[in-house]
Amino acid sequence: MKAFERLVMNHLKDITDPLLDPLQFAYRKNRSADDAVNLGLHYILQHLDLPGMYVRILFVDFSSAFNTITPGILDHKLTQLTVPAPTCQWIKSSLTDRRQQVRLGSITSGTRTISTGAPQGCVLSPLLFSLYTNDVTSGDPSVKLLKYADDMTVIGLIRDGDESAYRQEVEQLVQWCSQNQLELNTLKTVEMTVDFRKNRLAPLPLTIHNTTVSTVTSFRFLGSTISQDMKWSSHIETVRKKSHQRLYFLRQLMKFNLPQELLTMFYTAIIQSVLCTSITVWFGSATKQDRHRLQRVIRSAEKIIGTELPSIQHLYRSRLGKRPVSITADPTHPAHKLFKLLPFGRHHRAIATRTTRHRVSFFPQALSELNCPNP
Repeated sequence: MKAFERLVMNHLKDITDPLLDPLQFAYRKNRSADDAVNLGLHYILQHLDLPGMYVRILFVDFSSAFNTITPGILDHKLTQLTVPAPTCQWIKSSLTDRRQQVRLGSITSGTRTISTGAPQGCVLSPLLFSLYTNDVTSGDPSVKLLKYADDMTVIGLIRDGDESAYRQEVEQLVQWCSQNQLELNTLKTVEMTVDFRKNRLAPLPLTIHNTTVSTVTSFRFLGSTISQDMKWSSHIETVRKKSHQRLYFLRQLMKFNLPQELLTMFYTAIIQSVLCTSITVWFGSATKQDRHRLQRVIRSAEKIIGTELPSIQHLYRSRLGKRPVSITADPTHPAHKLFKLLPFGRHHRAIATRTTRHRVSFFPQALSELNCPNP
């Protein structure tokens, strides 16, 4: 069944991909969680470059998102996305009248027939949820709605203290959820405000379903811990500790006299992979002290293995150089428009930045790398 679902998934992607919301990053070619975070940070930092501006970010959480998909509503949405009727009928049939039991030890419950939700563990379920939420978008240019499957983030770019557009988009999102039988988890839905103004005032709280949305100073967004001061020391310390803990296993393997080649392979797969997770998101803004801490992990691995390993700076620059190439080659990527060629066609137009935090973020750094690559 999973093999057949993969065939259906590829069929659906071929049909629907040109019609999908550009700000949906999940289960699409040449899209990743890092792209979603980097683009969201670009919107935030570019806006904060202007005087008197601040940003409100709403991290939306759904209650049992996949379990609340309504097949009838999904069928209508698939039809609007030009999915052929036989495919729509097959999907609707597979989601309705499903028989389900619960087993606990030797005890099995009675059988229930359910016709709501997409089964957990199915190949199609995540894509179907992305298609289900495809029509929820922001209608105001000052509000960005980023989606990664069931992770949804509303970014309000507030100008002159006017929050009306942001609050209206949040209200429309709440109404859309009610109309589409999706339930917002108001206890886990949180908001963060990024404000660097000298004379800033605490913004009025946001209310959803008569519940005041909690405010946080940091949030783990698609694997990256974003703080309201736009600093990454907390996230980098987590990466450092996780990488340092895995050195223990490298030492154990060294005691068993494994060949240097196998030790290097283990390091690359188990330790370097942690160091490089979302490195294009946070490394440019890392302090000199944080970079030294990460490099010390690599030096410890070098002593254990007995060979030179790529530095943390090299790992960052190699990924910084590769990602823009993929984005510039894909006109459908939402960040493609940021890579504009100058009239003579050899170099890209640099992004104007006023603050250091914006200048060291991914897109300005990527454009600098494209225009002046290091040998």
